[in-house]
Amino acid sequence: MNTSNMLRLVALAAIWGGSFLFMRIAAPVLGPAVLIEYRVAFAALFLAAVAWFLHRRGRGTPLALRRHWKHYLILGLFNSALPFVLFAFAARTLSASVLSVLNATAPMWGALVGAVWARHRVGGRTALGLLLGTGGVALLVGFDHVSERPGAGVAVAAALVAAFSYSIASQYAKTAKSVPPFANAHGSMWAASLLVLPLIPFFPSPGQPTPGIMAAVLALGVLCSGIAYILYFKLIEEVGTTSALTVTFLNPLFGILWGALFLHEVVGWHTLLGSAIVLLGTALVTGFLPSSLRARAAVQGKR
Repeated sequence: MNTSNMLRLVALAAIWGGSFLFMRIAAPVLGPAVLIEYRVAFAALFLAAVAWFLHRRGRGTPLALRRHWKHYLILGLFNSALPFVLFAFAARTLSASVLSVLNATAPMWGALVGAVWARHRVGGRTALGLLLGTGGVALLVGFDHVSERPGAGVAVAAALVAAFSYSIASQYAKTAKSVPPFANAHGSMWAASLLVLPLIPFFPSPGQPTPGIMAAVLALGVLCSGIAYILYFKLIEEVGTTSALTVTFLNPLFGILWGALFLHEVVGWHTLLGSAIVLLGTALVTGFLPSSLRARAAVQGKR
């Protein structure tokens, strides 16, 4: 990973860590359905503009809707609409730092879903990682003052189901028909826009948005979804999926940092220790350990 790719990785982690800050700002005012409809619609429009620009330069990636519409709907549901709405629901109660750490359990869920999907036994290291991850979440939430708020338990469950939804999307993507990465991002955002739309009458906005709220929503859609996807797929192209996934371990650092800086969230010992335990559990479950990375790098270097 060269300097430019390292900068992309840090920028991506900072952007995705910031998504929980923006949700925490906007969700209590707009509600989960309206907020996420804005998010995916802004992202879809931004990606459509990028697609038009690429097409003008002869580098366009067609969506091929007739052939891939079901694929976009499935990916849009499990990778965008469902987890985004659940995280926005949780953001009405939980802090940005707690949300970012709960999001980091997605690879852990992914390994568990993969084991069930492939019907193979869960090994000792994976089991230990799952126990550590569960303990880290319990420590993080149990000692945080947000656990005293009404509905905190439901909010934590919603955030964990959101992370679980990401793992379903990852497993589906491994077995789905091959679609170019940019088309996946573009098509799934339009699909998510359609899927979230029917929820709006059931979850209307509890308040009127201010210009500051709409700026947070715009940043959530264009920056945290549209631009972030472009950075992520560029990283996958340059350094491969394994190295790109290290962003999972950086996201909580920025989620905690932005929450402390801009929302004055308290970062206690339980926040740091719980986050570290969750990330260690995730590393054990996914095999994302320094020794494993060195071995993979050595194998790739011989090719």
